Amino acid sequence: MKWTGRFEGYHAGNFRRDLVSGLIVGIIAIPLGMAFAIASGVSPQYGIYTTVIAGFLISLLGGSKFQIGGPTGAFIPVLLAITLQHGYENLLVAGLMAGVLLVLMGGFKLGALIQFIPRPVTVGFTAGIAVIIFTGQIASFLGLSNIQKHEYFIPNMQEIVIHLSSANPYSITAAVISLTVMLLTPRFFPKIPGSLVGLVCSSIIAAWWMDGQTATIGSAYGAIPSTLPAFHWPAITLERMSQLIGPAFVIAMLGGIESLLSAVVADGMSGTRHHSNRELIGQGIANIVTPLFGGIPATGAIARTATNIRSGAASPISGMIHSLTVLLVLLAFAPWASRIPLASMAPILMVVAWNMSERKEFVHILRTRSGDSLVMLITFLLTVLTDLTIAVEVGLLAAAVWFMKRMSESLTVAKVLPDPQTRNEKVAEYIVKEEHDCPQISIFTVEGALFFGTSAKFEQSVRHAVRNRPNIVLFRLGRVPMLDTSGESSLSKVVKEIEGAGGAVMISGIRPQPRALLQRTGLESRIGSERYFERTGEAITDALSRIDPRKCAGCRHFAFRECALLSASPETDRKADGS
Repeated sequence: MKWTGRFEGYHAGNFRRDLVSGLIVGIIAIPLGMAFAIASGVSPQYGIYTTVIAGFLISLLGGSKFQIGGPTGAFIPVLLAITLQHGYENLLVAGLMAGVLLVLMGGFKLGALIQFIPRPVTVGFTAGIAVIIFTGQIASFLGLSNIQKHEYFIPNMQEIVIHLSSANPYSITAAVISLTVMLLTPRFFPKIPGSLVGLVCSSIIAAWWMDGQTATIGSAYGAIPSTLPAFHWPAITLERMSQLIGPAFVIAMLGGIESLLSAVVADGMSGTRHHSNRELIGQGIANIVTPLFGGIPATGAIARTATNIRSGAASPISGMIHSLTVLLVLLAFAPWASRIPLASMAPILMVVAWNMSERKEFVHILRTRSGDSLVMLITFLLTVLTDLTIAVEVGLLAAAVWFMKRMSESLTVAKVLPDPQTRNEKVAEYIVKEEHDCPQISIFTVEGALFFGTSAKFEQSVRHAVRNRPNIVLFRLGRVPMLDTSGESSLSKVVKEIEGAGGAVMISGIRPQPRALLQRTGLESRIGSERYFERTGEAITDALSRIDPRKCAGCRHFAFRECALLSASPETDRKADGS
């Protein structure tokens, strides 16, 4: 999809739709931008700057037609930890570095790799982030004083418990008003953003009847400037970069995951198709430029993107209008924002946390009581109790271990023989019995990936079944979709042992990838290309021509339809006598 393809056939009617949706989403983004910034440990205006600059660039340069970019709740625990540990200036450097990483990820076409992150891991860390966001607003909701923010969950909970006695009834009242109005507004006025109405109503009531009784944005962070900050290049040194490469990588990965998830949601709602690598590049450029004006890291916002589509957006211009709307509001009403109570903003983030928690999906996976449940719980608990980096790393490792366990269990190696009662005498496992099993030909159906997690099982199964040393061993590999070098090594060992005992190996139905690997390793030439067959029937016919006729004389297994003739044939007896 070319960049200009997103505007193909654009007309005045499309602009009207973009104007309406852009205004609506812009109004919604204002309180969210400030709230996300405060929760991340920085002044609220930096959230506004991020919405204006990053939001515009993501819509202009990204790969999704309807994506709305800006600060999001998923970043809060990561950004707060960086701010507490390294400071605001280093947060800007980490965001810029993350932008470079995103551009590189898009440039090297790694966008498709994001889809390989297991669902239990994403649900686990998303639910964990939601818990951190929700609990992080309890202090502001209750108006607790002298609260110190910590990097980890348990110390923050201890702070709340210690300072519960300092709860402010005025702050609680403002918070309850904001929450109530925010929840009721969609029921009566579904097209009006409830978060903004709740914030405005509670702020007006607080200004009239609780003036000076609650902490406000102005008292906590100072007045919000009514202009964008000047360009500022942060001090970037090798020492800083080495300290921040870890946090920058987490920001890039989380931003990439959330932006592409948001783009997928947008595709499902609009019937369009996003360009994942260009989306990463657009996100990267936005995160490189935004810190130069004081903004924090940004990504695609699922809820705002969905609102953009539902509001009738026709093109990326709606996202640009949303950013310009926020800029105009900043220029016109910034001094008023300083009087917003922090308690009025707390319910906004609590509702965001509730909506992003994926509670239904969490419970659904939990009810499976499987390895996926364990992976999700591990990721969730580590996200809450440690940090997102450790949680994702351990979660991915646990998911990989669980995947390998399932794959190893899925491999089956079954000894089979033709079923004379079926059409074309298809081979089946149930036909093989102690009294009905050819002493000279063993046929195995191998089903499942043959890789390092299943190679030992393959060796053990075959060795146990060929202990009677048959003349011919036929492996049916049509149901082996993938073979790695460990699987090839196991197959090579089995071939060597069979040939060492005087037998021969045949292979039928092998797929392109496994055969290509056998060709590269030389195992195909060792077995002999003449012993590879497309169909099992052809392989059996060839195998019967290679058996020792002396062992067929008097045999009563009758494993194949030719056995009755071979067992009783005078020709067989003469061959057995050497005449």
